[in-house]
Amino acid sequence: MLLDKINRLFHQAFSGKDNETLDIGRILWAVGVASYILFAGYVVYYSKGFDGIAYGTGFAAMLAAGGAALKLKHDTEPEKKDKDKDKDEDK
Repeated sequence: MLLDKINRLFHQAFSGKDNETLDIGRILWAVGVASYILFAGYVVYYSKGFDGIAYGTGFAAMLAAGGAALKLKHDTEPEKKDKDKDKDEDK
C-alpha cells in the first residue's frame, strides 16, 4: 500500500499535464539536481572545503534552468483525456 502511494507520487511528479505520459525533461531535471548534490557532497568529503556562494549559485542556476525549460514546453504537453467525453463520442 505504501509502495503504491510512493509509485503514484513519483509517476505524478515525473509526468506531464495529463499525469499519464512520462516527461523526460522532468526526469532529467531531477537526475541533474540529484547528481549536483551528490557530486558536491563528494567534493566536500574529499577536499574538506566548501564554497557556499558558488554552490548556492550553481544550484539556483540548475533549478531556474529546469523550471524555464518546463515552462517553455508547457504548451506542447499532451492534454488530459476526458474519459466520459470519449464514451459519448463512441455512441
